[in-house]
Amino acid sequence: MSEQTKSIIAWVVIGLIAGLVASLIVGGAGGIIGWLIAGLIGSVVGGFLARQLNIKLNTGNAFLDQVVIAIVGAIIVLIIARIIT
Repeated sequence: MSEQTKSIIAWVVIGLIAGLVASLIVGGAGGIIGWLIAGLIGSVVGGFLARQLNIKLNTGNAFLDQVVIAIVGAIIVLIIARIIT
């Protein structure tokens, strides 16, 4: 399996986890496609905010760091989506 394929799979897994957790916390984005979309957009938003605010979690596990940042980003995305609609 190529590195690109592994990266895509990791993004999808992180997106699904982040979207699911964020939808359980905030509500909305029901279903696997909604979770994936919310989680992937949340990953970008969370990563951007973490870089801009110079936030480093340092849990000792890079995957966990990415998931937590993606969850926070997905929560923000779902809250903004709820305000807009």
